[in-house]
Amino acid sequence: MSPSPLPVALQAAADAQTLSLGEILGRGALAIVAYAVLGLILLIIGFFVIDLAIPGKLSRLIKVDRNPNATLLTGSGLTAVGLIVAASIWSSDGALHEGLLMTLVFGLVGIAMQTVAMVVFDKVVGISVRDLVRESDPQPSARLLAITHLVIGLITAVAVS
Repeated sequence: MSPSPLPVALQAAADAQTLSLGEILGRGALAIVAYAVLGLILLIIGFFVIDLAIPGKLSRLIKVDRNPNATLLTGSGLTAVGLIVAASIWSSDGALHEGLLMTLVFGLVGIAMQTVAMVVFDKVVGISVRDLVRESDPQPSARLLAITHLVIGLITAVAVS
Protein backbone atom coordinates (compact mmCIF):
# COMPACT_ATOMS: atom_id res chain seq x y z
CA MET A 1 0.00 0.00 0.00
CA SER A 2 1.52 3.34 -1.04
CA PRO A 3 1.30 6.28 1.32
CA SER A 4 -1.42 8.80 0.54
CA PRO A 5 -0.14 12.12 -0.76
CA LEU A 6 -0.16 15.09 1.58
CA PRO A 7 -2.77 17.80 1.05
CA VAL A 8 -1.41 20.69 -1.02
CA ALA A 9 -1.02 23.05 1.95
CA LEU A 10 0.84 20.44 4.03
CA GLN A 11 3.03 19.48 1.09
CA ALA A 12 3.91 23.14 0.54
CA ALA A 13 4.84 23.48 4.20
CA ALA A 14 6.97 20.35 4.04
CA ASP A 15 8.68 21.62 0.89
CA ALA A 16 9.24 25.02 2.47
CA GLN A 17 11.30 23.43 5.21
CA THR A 18 13.83 22.28 2.63
CA LEU A 19 13.88 25.51 0.59
CA SER A 20 15.95 28.56 1.34
CA LEU A 21 14.31 31.90 1.99
CA GLY A 22 15.50 33.12 -1.41
CA GLU A 23 13.86 30.18 -3.16
CA ILE A 24 10.59 30.73 -1.29
CA LEU A 25 10.60 34.45 -2.11
CA GLY A 26 11.51 33.77 -5.74
CA ARG A 27 8.69 31.28 -6.20
CA GLY A 28 6.26 33.60 -4.47
CA ALA A 29 7.29 36.54 -6.65
CA LEU A 30 6.89 34.44 -9.80
CA ALA A 31 3.44 33.33 -8.65
CA ILE A 32 2.45 36.96 -8.11
CA VAL A 33 3.65 37.89 -11.58
CA ALA A 34 1.80 34.93 -13.13
CA TYR A 35 -1.48 35.82 -11.40
CA ALA A 36 -1.08 39.52 -12.20
CA VAL A 37 -0.49 38.82 -15.89
CA LEU A 38 -3.46 36.46 -16.05
CA GLY A 39 -5.63 38.97 -14.17
CA LEU A 40 -4.63 41.71 -16.61
CA ILE A 41 -5.43 39.47 -19.57
CA LEU A 42 -8.88 38.72 -18.11
CA LEU A 43 -9.50 42.44 -17.50
CA ILE A 44 -8.58 43.22 -21.11
CA ILE A 45 -10.89 40.43 -22.35
CA GLY A 46 -13.66 41.81 -20.12
CA PHE A 47 -13.11 45.31 -21.54
CA PHE A 48 -13.35 44.09 -25.13
CA VAL A 49 -16.46 42.01 -24.41
CA ILE A 50 -18.14 45.12 -22.99
CA ASP A 51 -16.91 47.04 -26.04
CA LEU A 52 -18.61 44.49 -28.33
CA ALA A 53 -21.88 44.81 -26.40
CA ILE A 54 -22.27 48.55 -26.92
CA PRO A 55 -22.38 50.83 -29.94
CA GLY A 56 -19.30 52.87 -30.66
CA LYS A 57 -15.76 52.49 -29.42
CA LEU A 58 -15.73 52.04 -25.64
CA SER A 59 -12.36 53.72 -25.15
CA ARG A 60 -13.62 56.76 -27.07
CA LEU A 61 -16.87 56.88 -25.10
CA ILE A 62 -14.89 56.96 -21.86
CA LYS A 63 -11.81 59.00 -22.78
CA VAL A 64 -13.12 61.49 -25.34
CA ASP A 65 -16.88 61.66 -24.76
CA ARG A 66 -16.48 61.22 -20.99
CA ASN A 67 -19.70 59.20 -20.93
CA PRO A 68 -20.57 58.47 -17.28
CA ASN A 69 -22.83 55.52 -18.10
CA ALA A 70 -20.21 53.73 -20.21
CA THR A 71 -17.60 54.44 -17.52
CA LEU A 72 -19.81 53.10 -14.72
CA LEU A 73 -20.75 49.92 -16.61
CA THR A 74 -17.16 49.25 -17.63
CA GLY A 75 -15.80 49.94 -14.15
CA SER A 76 -18.34 47.67 -12.49
CA GLY A 77 -17.74 44.90 -15.02
CA LEU A 78 -13.98 45.03 -14.53
CA THR A 79 -14.37 45.18 -10.73
CA ALA A 80 -16.48 42.02 -10.94
CA VAL A 81 -13.75 40.29 -12.96
CA GLY A 82 -11.24 41.39 -10.31
CA LEU A 83 -13.40 39.82 -7.57
CA ILE A 84 -13.48 36.54 -9.47
CA VAL A 85 -9.72 36.59 -10.03
CA ALA A 86 -9.07 37.31 -6.35
CA ALA A 87 -11.41 34.51 -5.21
CA SER A 88 -9.78 32.06 -7.61
CA ILE A 89 -6.35 32.90 -6.26
CA TRP A 90 -7.60 32.63 -2.68
CA SER A 91 -9.15 29.23 -3.26
CA SER A 92 -6.10 27.80 -5.06
CA ASP A 93 -4.52 26.99 -1.68
CA GLY A 94 -1.01 27.59 -2.97
CA ALA A 95 -1.25 25.24 -5.94
CA LEU A 96 0.00 27.54 -8.70
CA HIS A 97 -0.88 25.57 -11.84
CA GLU A 98 -4.35 24.65 -10.59
CA GLY A 99 -4.89 28.19 -9.33
CA LEU A 100 -3.97 29.73 -12.67
CA LEU A 101 -6.28 27.34 -14.49
CA MET A 102 -9.11 28.03 -12.04
CA THR A 103 -8.56 31.76 -12.41
CA LEU A 104 -8.68 31.54 -16.20
CA VAL A 105 -11.80 29.35 -16.35
CA PHE A 106 -13.76 31.16 -13.64
CA GLY A 107 -12.75 34.57 -14.98
CA LEU A 108 -14.05 33.66 -18.43
CA VAL A 109 -17.25 32.24 -16.91
CA GLY A 110 -17.76 35.49 -14.98
CA ILE A 111 -17.27 37.58 -18.11
CA ALA A 112 -19.76 35.37 -19.97
CA MET A 113 -22.31 35.66 -17.17
CA GLN A 114 -22.05 39.45 -17.14
CA THR A 115 -22.69 39.46 -20.88
CA VAL A 116 -25.70 37.20 -20.43
CA ALA A 117 -27.00 39.51 -17.69
CA MET A 118 -26.78 42.51 -20.03
CA VAL A 119 -28.77 40.64 -22.68
CA VAL A 120 -31.33 39.41 -20.13
CA PHE A 121 -31.84 42.89 -18.71
CA ASP A 122 -32.27 44.22 -22.22
CA LYS A 123 -34.79 41.56 -23.27
CA VAL A 124 -36.68 40.87 -20.03
CA VAL A 125 -36.50 44.12 -18.07
CA GLY A 126 -36.18 46.44 -21.05
CA ILE A 127 -32.95 48.15 -19.97
CA SER A 128 -30.76 48.47 -23.03
CA VAL A 129 -27.03 48.97 -22.56
CA ARG A 130 -26.92 50.32 -26.10
CA ASP A 131 -29.44 53.04 -25.22
CA LEU A 132 -27.73 53.81 -21.91
CA VAL A 133 -24.38 54.61 -23.42
CA ARG A 134 -26.00 56.98 -25.91
CA GLU A 135 -27.07 59.14 -22.97
CA SER A 136 -24.57 61.77 -21.85
CA ASP A 137 -26.19 62.26 -18.43
CA PRO A 138 -25.91 59.63 -15.66
CA GLN A 139 -28.89 57.27 -15.79
CA PRO A 140 -30.42 55.35 -12.86
CA SER A 141 -30.63 52.20 -15.00
CA ALA A 142 -26.84 52.37 -15.53
CA ARG A 143 -26.47 52.17 -11.75
CA LEU A 144 -28.78 49.16 -11.67
CA LEU A 145 -26.78 47.36 -14.35
CA ALA A 146 -23.53 48.26 -12.59
CA ILE A 147 -24.83 46.70 -9.38
CA THR A 148 -25.88 43.64 -11.39
CA HIS A 149 -22.32 43.31 -12.73
CA LEU A 150 -20.90 43.51 -9.21
CA VAL A 151 -23.39 41.02 -7.79
CA ILE A 152 -22.71 38.51 -10.57
CA GLY A 153 -19.00 38.91 -9.92
CA LEU A 154 -19.55 38.41 -6.19
CA ILE A 155 -21.76 35.35 -6.74
CA THR A 156 -19.16 33.82 -9.05
CA ALA A 157 -16.37 34.67 -6.61
CA VAL A 158 -18.19 33.04 -3.69
CA ALA A 159 -18.99 29.99 -5.82
CA VAL A 160 -15.28 29.67 -6.57
CA SER A 161 -14.18 29.70 -2.95
